[in-house]
Amino acid sequence: MASRSDIVETPLMKQYLGIKKKYPDAILLFRVGDFYETFAEDAIKVSGILGITLTRRANGAASSVELAGFPHHALDTYLPKLVRAGERVAVCDQLEDPKLTKTIVKRGVTELVTPGISINDNILDRAENNFLAAVHLDTKACGLALLDISTGEFLTAEGAFDYIDKLLAGFKPKEVLFEKGKKRDFQEKFGTRYYSYPLDDWAFAFDSSRDKLLKHFETSSLKGFGVEDMKLGITASGAILQYLELTQHHQISHINRLSRIEEDKYVWLDKFTVRNLELFRSVSEGGYSLIDVIDRTITPMGSRMLKRWVALPLKDVQAVTDRHAVVEHFFRSPELKDELRRLLYPVGDLERLVSKIATGRISPREMMQLRHALYNIGPIRELTMSADNEVLRRMGEQLDECRSIREKIEREIEPDPPVMLSKGGVVRPGVSAELDELRDILFSGKDYLENLQKRESERTCIPSLKVGFNNVFGYFIEVRNTHKDKVPSDWIRKQTLVNAERYITEELKVYESKILGAEEKILSIEGELYNQLLLEVSQYIPVIQRNSMLLAQLDCLLGYAVLAEENRYVRPVVDDSDVLDIKAGRHPVIETRMPVGESYIPNDLYLNNDKQQIIIITGPNMAGKSALLRQTALIVLLAQIGSFVPADSARIGIVDKIFTRVGASDNISQGESTFMVEMNEAASILNNLSDRSLVLFDELGRGTSTYDGISIAWSIVEYIHENPNARAKTLFATHYHELNEMAKSFKRCKNFNVSVREVDNKVIFMRKLVEGGSNHSFGIHVARMAGMPKSVVKRADEILLELEGSNRKGRLSKPVGEIAQHREGYQLSFFQLDDPVLRQIRDAIAGLDINNLTPMEALNRLHEIKKIAGL
Repeated sequence: MASRSDIVETPLMKQYLGIKKKYPDAILLFRVGDFYETFAEDAIKVSGILGITLTRRANGAASSVELAGFPHHALDTYLPKLVRAGERVAVCDQLEDPKLTKTIVKRGVTELVTPGISINDNILDRAENNFLAAVHLDTKACGLALLDISTGEFLTAEGAFDYIDKLLAGFKPKEVLFEKGKKRDFQEKFGTRYYSYPLDDWAFAFDSSRDKLLKHFETSSLKGFGVEDMKLGITASGAILQYLELTQHHQISHINRLSRIEEDKYVWLDKFTVRNLELFRSVSEGGYSLIDVIDRTITPMGSRMLKRWVALPLKDVQAVTDRHAVVEHFFRSPELKDELRRLLYPVGDLERLVSKIATGRISPREMMQLRHALYNIGPIRELTMSADNEVLRRMGEQLDECRSIREKIEREIEPDPPVMLSKGGVVRPGVSAELDELRDILFSGKDYLENLQKRESERTCIPSLKVGFNNVFGYFIEVRNTHKDKVPSDWIRKQTLVNAERYITEELKVYESKILGAEEKILSIEGELYNQLLLEVSQYIPVIQRNSMLLAQLDCLLGYAVLAEENRYVRPVVDDSDVLDIKAGRHPVIETRMPVGESYIPNDLYLNNDKQQIIIITGPNMAGKSALLRQTALIVLLAQIGSFVPADSARIGIVDKIFTRVGASDNISQGESTFMVEMNEAASILNNLSDRSLVLFDELGRGTSTYDGISIAWSIVEYIHENPNARAKTLFATHYHELNEMAKSFKRCKNFNVSVREVDNKVIFMRKLVEGGSNHSFGIHVARMAGMPKSVVKRADEILLELEGSNRKGRLSKPVGEIAQHREGYQLSFFQLDDPVLRQIRDAIAGLDINNLTPMEALNRLHEIKKIAGL
């Protein structure tokens, strides 16, 4: 492999190496003529990722360099593949016309594309935000900034490390910036699951960050954004702007506000809860997440906003109630719902069009898409303004159809323009007289020349006169010698032939200069007119952004109505009480995946802080305990994001935190066992409890011994019950039936079980929650259902009877060696308990009176046992 020291510095390679030195950690796409070329290590990497040919090219005496390239027009095809592979890509373009320079063409990086910074449609997921995050760590807290350059959304927050970790889990940034000197701290606090990039520590200086924000927003303070007192958040936000500057992203006028994420405004969902409830992705391959099931939006910006709402459920009762009221209004007015969805469909991704306006990258076809979107805002505004719902009317009042700029686009741009401005045919006739004339010359040149020939022939009485063209003289008039005495004095002779003379006229010279430069001039004029229009459209960026936000909200609420209608959801009552009362609740995901002919079994559930704070749920495996726990949390979450819920009725006293400890998994990469993961998650819950928390524990303690597990589970339930400052509503599903005893000692702790029925020694899962504890796990029945060998199941039944009969303290009557003889196949036994030697050792130990044994006697007896064993 050729290293840089191996490359002979020809003028081109010297220029390449100089630019590459500024971007050592990025792949440099170096524009050479009609191709983007990569060299040396970059070429080897690019050829592997893109599957393109790697070649070697001579590079001076006894040297060669690896080379891989692709046509410049294929950039939109290949660039996304490199970025998705986790590469940073510096796009280096020619900054001048090669025809106008006699030396090497001037080149420079015009854009550095990273996983967190892109406005390329082929890189972005239309239904997801593409957030770039910056984390500024302090000793006890940290600041966070989140920017989606493709939409202009700029958010900031600060708080404890676990709060920032929760936000990162919810927003799922594609790239995270941090201070180079704090890499270890960053990884300890937030792990290595994010694509991250270290910035020099100076980029996280508070004063320079604040100055950069003030300069960008052109304000004297940050009070108008409500972040003036957020020192850590400001530092992180300024670091993001510094990163945009470093990556050559200067056209960012669409980033016109910084929004504060207020911790006390949204429900706390930590990363464990987001994962355990499968909000955004299923933990099982081919499974469905909550967002997969509830997303009925029809615009990309609506889909992105829905994900935001799921990540940040509301704690404000009035805000939640407002959303519910709109959804209910759509129920009462299905014609309004259907008409609004019809009008929303053509709007498309108005939000991301804004970033293309700001960066000057909006294509003519996208400009017409903008026009279509603005055109539909008018009737949407009228419908919402006339609705019998105050929230909808307020939304309608804020919508602005931008009529003047919409009409200007309509007047100036062709209805069906090409994708690229360089293709021509973008500007409509009548916009520019000069453009219209040039088009007439270009497209009706033959008619013009025929008319000129006819006119001059009639004027001079030369019937054989003809107009011609060649590459030497351009356009000319040819006259045979027999008529040359009729040639007017204003004609200029250019060429003499054997039988004819060729002349030019002032009119022909003017026409020639026009037609030969017409095509280039047409593109130039169209470009100027389009850029003028783009400049005017850019003045409407804040208004269009407000429109897109309102339309995204409307799309989400319409989607809720469609979801509720399709799946029989009801409007919940959300209030400030401490009551959670769900009648016939269902799991929103599982109920949509039931086999044909089966229906989901609904369940009632009641919790409050005074009488029934904690429910211990027992019952066999596979009976539906986990589904019941998850559905409770999901119903609460759906209610607080403004959706209707899968139940017959529901009263939700507002919840401020949802915690789950569900399922078991190892974190082997960090050396953590299943039990350690369980304890980490449980500790996080207990350390963050509040009076309005909803806590779900599922089979806590499976990763350790039975009595350890029972002790820890009991202690945790007791802690939650006795906590004087936080009577968190708790569901505790367990296979430890001993926990049923807690209801006798703790008055707000109640026992329930998921019922089953035994018929002919077979278990039928009723999946119904009923009051009272269960003292039977039916684990052996599950083993039988799984296809376990019959001898194993039979022996398990025998052992269970013995254990239950001896209060789990007796010895097993049948030796393992005897059991093995009845197993399918052959089993090697290491310890034959019927071996005479082992029996003698057992008897010797059993006969010891250890309470009256002196140390010397103990040593002597141990020596005798060793002799028996032959040791």
